[in-house]
Amino acid sequence: MSTAQHPPGASRPGGRTARTRQAVLDAVRQELGEGGYAALTMEGIARRSGVHVATIYRRWRSVEGLVCELMADLSGGIPLPDTGTLRGDLRALSRSIAAFYREPRHYGLLEAMVSAAARQAEAADVLRQFFHQRLRLAGSMVIRAERRGELPAGADPDEVVAALGAPFYYRLLIARRPVDHRLADCAAEAAWVAARDGVFAPADENAEGGRQLP
Repeated sequence: MSTAQHPPGASRPGGRTARTRQAVLDAVRQELGEGGYAALTMEGIARRSGVHVATIYRRWRSVEGLVCELMADLSGGIPLPDTGTLRGDLRALSRSIAAFYREPRHYGLLEAMVSAAARQAEAADVLRQFFHQRLRLAGSMVIRAERRGELPAGADPDEVVAALGAPFYYRLLIARRPVDHRLADCAAEAAWVAARDGVFAPADENAEGGRQLP
């Protein structure tokens, strides 16, 4: 078994390595379900998974790395749509995100990541990396849309996808209310209208006050 370090969320080959990874992630999920993030330890994960604690440390380095990889593993099941229009893609993705966070275990995992990031610099770095990877992946929808001529040139994919996702995290983490189809559709429509109208296009540095809006 390779002892090389890999970033959280990285794909690994099959065989024993894949079985080890799955055993560890299953153990993380079970430990979180029983004791929450505060009780999560590398030693407890090792006991539950049957994987030596030194192996877990070599690959994931920290509890935060494990939690992030579990989140990436679960959210990787959210399909990246290709409906033929950005408006359709945003709505499909938004509804998939809503369905994902309606599951209490997924919401709990998000809370664990954010809680850890608020207290620990390492956790904050892991969380930042996780969302950076998700933004880059979903941003391919925006790139396709620009090539089809749906958007003004230079629309920032990260900003479009961030605008789509922001209402979910406000609802879940600030307002402390569940997400639903209405939130999903409103978030998608708002992101689409803003992208279409050039809100996420490059700023006009000559305009008074920075970015020149339509």
